Amino acid sequence: MPSKKIALVTGASRGIGEEICKRLLTLEYHVIGISRSIEKKNFLHDNFTALQADLSKESNTLALCDTLKKENISLLVNAAGFGRFEPHEELSPKIITSMSFLNLTAPMLLTHALLRTLKKNSGYIINITSIEAIRASKFAGVYSASKAGLKAFSDALFEETRKSELSITTINPDMTQSSFYDALRFETSAKEDEKLLVSDIADAVEHILSMRKGAVVSDYTIRSLKFGISKKSIK
Repeated sequence: MPSKKIALVTGASRGIGEEICKRLLTLEYHVIGISRSIEKKNFLHDNFTALQADLSKESNTLALCDTLKKENISLLVNAAGFGRFEPHEELSPKIITSMSFLNLTAPMLLTHALLRTLKKNSGYIINITSIEAIRASKFAGVYSASKAGLKAFSDALFEETRKSELSITTINPDMTQSSFYDALRFETSAKEDEKLLVSDIADAVEHILSMRKGAVVSDYTIRSLKFGISKKSIK
């Protein structure tokens, strides 16, 4: 690997994760992007490495953790995640287990694999949760639980590692225009002041990385100025 600082970003092929990868490349990081289908051609940049892995599956995640222990990572961004918003009894057991693993267990396993290296490098962990991590909404039980769990993990790890030079931040975005809503019955509003853009989340990441090392924004909530939501027409 080159001498540049190395960042690892999950969910790198789409949405928030993709935008964070692009921003980190402009900040002169070498970026390792992870998703199920990502390829080198997704980012035509010499400082980008693509790794394919399905982080909703335990075997894939554990194998990836073993591989990444060899890398000199300075920044871990856990951006992979998905949500299904239905009455709890309508969710399949597979959806419940996959959502819980991808949104919460995989970030904890990746953090476990990389924590010693990140501490040694005075690095950063940035966990992308959701506004649902800090509020209760109907039909979002599993998603909210997994994201709130990731926030709780981040908060506890911040206290645990406070004698080190490691910075840990949770970003809690409101509804953000992205492919996250492709499989859902609703999506973000078309109005600019009723939604977030993926660039807003990348701006937050850049802000976190630009601060002096003695200060940490441990909890970063980003809201749209106004509330808006659009229901999709059923064809």
